[in-house]
Amino acid sequence: MKRLTLFVALVALFHVVGYSSAQQSVERKGVVPAVKLAETNFGFLSDLNGKYKLVATQTTLEPGGYVGEHQHVGPGIRFVAAGEWTFVQGGMTTTYKTGEYFYEAGNTTNSASNKGSSPAVLITFEILPVDWKGGSAVPPKSK
Repeated sequence: MKRLTLFVALVALFHVVGYSSAQQSVERKGVVPAVKLAETNFGFLSDLNGKYKLVATQTTLEPGGYVGEHQHVGPGIRFVAAGEWTFVQGGMTTTYKTGEYFYEAGNTTNSASNKGSSPAVLITFEILPVDWKGGSAVPPKSK
């Protein structure tokens, strides 16, 4: 039984380490994220407590900055607080402007860039596994 427990623990560790090191391989330039709030109490949705967290992050993308192809660990709503956020998903390019919202399910490969002359600021609200550390962008599973 101890061997099985040790084996399961090692598999889980390699899985987490794999994701952690994979996060580092998403190509980025001029990206400054800052987690503003992380909460694990889901009130009446008590089945989520202890399993997930709701995270609010402010990400600034400098002019000419970008995030290469990636997916996300969890779904989320995005709000463009300043500037323009050029988003490419499924071969389609959409430019979101100040005051606009969009949604990412997490399991679809996308990339983002700032083609403007001023910083773009995105506020992200995401649901992530409670023990997830760092940013939610991970390399596409197909890569």
